[in-house]
Amino acid sequence: MANSDVRLALWSDTNFSGRRILFRRGGVAVRDLGAFRFNNALSSFRLRNVVQSNQVTLVLFSRINFQGSFRVFRGSQNVANLGNFDNVTSSFILVGRNLTNSEISQIQSTGRPPQDILIVRQ
Repeated sequence: MANSDVRLALWSDTNFSGRRILFRRGGVAVRDLGAFRFNNALSSFRLRNVVQSNQVTLVLFSRINFQGSFRVFRGSQNVANLGNFDNVTSSFILVGRNLTNSEISQIQSTGRPPQDILIVRQ
């Protein structure tokens, strides 16, 4: 399954420094980053799919439960500075495929992440 191939490293400071949280075993939906004491702390990240580098999506939301404004990142990439989304993220979804804009809108309106991924609640 594609979700088992995704990896995500989050950092509290720009340029991949500061406190780090790793997700190494697949797709995950975190409803509230407060569960990791990381709410509104995200500043940089490394995102990848180790098998198909273009088949990964990370959606960052400004509010818990996949609400508020959001930023979408598709494909393996390193983001050293989130710019105007720095220290804003409160929840996120990570999957080993490309989510469409329509799927992201549905997640936001229903508060339900895609199936077959780990869901972390506060």
